[in-house]
Amino acid sequence: MTTPGPSTKSVHLTEEVDPTTRSVVPPIVANSAFAYPDVASWRAVALGEAEGHIYARNSNPTTDHFEAKVAALEEAEAGTSFGTGMAAIFTTLQALLRPGDRVVTVKDTYGGTYLLFTEILPAWGVECDVLDTDDHEAIEEQVRAGCDLLYLESPTNPTCKVLDLQRLAGAAAEVGAVTVVDNTFATPINTRPVTLGADVVLHSASKFLGGHGDVLGGVAVGSKALVERIYGLREIIGTGMDPQVAALMLRSLKTLGLRVERQNETALAVAQHLATHPKVTAVNYPGLPTHPHHDVATRQMDGFGGMLSFAVEGGFPAVETVLGNLRYAYLAANLGQVETIAGPPATTSHVELTDDERAIAGIPEGLVRYSVGIEDAADLLADLDQALAAV
Repeated sequence: MTTPGPSTKSVHLTEEVDPTTRSVVPPIVANSAFAYPDVASWRAVALGEAEGHIYARNSNPTTDHFEAKVAALEEAEAGTSFGTGMAAIFTTLQALLRPGDRVVTVKDTYGGTYLLFTEILPAWGVECDVLDTDDHEAIEEQVRAGCDLLYLESPTNPTCKVLDLQRLAGAAAEVGAVTVVDNTFATPINTRPVTLGADVVLHSASKFLGGHGDVLGGVAVGSKALVERIYGLREIIGTGMDPQVAALMLRSLKTLGLRVERQNETALAVAQHLATHPKVTAVNYPGLPTHPHHDVATRQMDGFGGMLSFAVEGGFPAVETVLGNLRYAYLAANLGQVETIAGPPATTSHVELTDDERAIAGIPEGLVRYSVGIEDAADLLADLDQALAAV
């Protein structure tokens, strides 16, 4: 039998008819606690000697199903879920790092993540080296100089840079460091970092995995041993996902392949169109041959993603004009939805940073982050043209 395609995987991986109700759609288990007929059977589950659930903060059949599905899509051994994407990132770092440990990461990460490495973790005694995203040699050098955790994001938010995950994860493995990759922009449809050497893969599930702008969530998948460490902290501090949210996520995952493939196609068309527009000074999209990491993206990705960013001639005032004139884009702080979403980093990915901090992170003020939805490509191109004409 041939390997199933992205949409077949999205629909069928980990799915089965419910043995009790014969329902094709998995039931939502919404209760807080799980009861047992006697103390002995209850204690066996509590000690991990038998399968089962005790309390929904720890585990739940619906959230378990969501975690298993994302792990299967990512070709990982196990997964654990969270109430938000930042909860997934922070809990993972808390679980895997100790005071005195050293992290190597890159400048081009989501704004909240950037603050973790520049302010919060250093205050807790974790050494964090935040390096130029484009300099793979410098990243490898610092990893080999002594590193406990390598943290990467690819493509990056909002500059859409692509890191060579196999190369950098290989360098981390040489020194026994754990490689953690935020795969939110790529999704498992386009890139599966575990197959390239990553140990843990993170998602803000609120984005492409959820896809409809109606849920918040996060997920970490990877080796069973590391996921167990992350889960151990997650269940204590209570950052887990609600089962009602997990059910909505499971619904959305069935169309993930369909949505992402459409967004890949449309984003490439938008990027190609903007690249020739006289009022656009730069387009960041790995599917363009002019992108500095196009060769890595072509080798590493099955599709180039639904996210791009572009700079408008005239800086931030021009950005405000363009955004104010878009008809088929919501001005909002999300991405990966079926609706097109647009905004500047100053109000979206890097709102937590000051103007100076964004400049240090390499985020220009004249940039538009553009998350392509599932609208018809011709309509989005016409919409961008009329909005740019107002500049």
